[in-house]
Amino acid sequence: MPRVKRGTKRRKRRSKVLKEAKGYWGARSHNYKTAKEAVERAFKYSYRDRKNRKRDFRRLWIMRIKAAANHYDISYSQFIKGLKKKNIELNRKILADIAVNSPETFSQIVKMTKEA
Repeated sequence: MPRVKRGTKRRKRRSKVLKEAKGYWGARSHNYKTAKEAVERAFKYSYRDRKNRKRDFRRLWIMRIKAAANHYDISYSQFIKGLKKKNIELNRKILADIAVNSPETFSQIVKMTKEA
């Protein structure tokens, strides 16, 4: 069998991994083997944490809505139940933004949900 020299292919693959590992500490940014391990781990974390970010933001929005609703003497669950009964279709992201940036609008929404 003929001998295979992998000059350009190998260099391209290695430089791609080392480029991904730019900014890593120590050998992780220079040594191919350790850089490859670090990059694989970083990709795993980034995949996992893209899912977790959605979870974390939803928790944050719920906390903000709960705090604002408690200010008007209504629990979070009663507030959400009132929204559903009145067919007010605002998602938690928008509600949290309203609660933080325009409390007077949020108070009107709370009044409407208390009626329900």
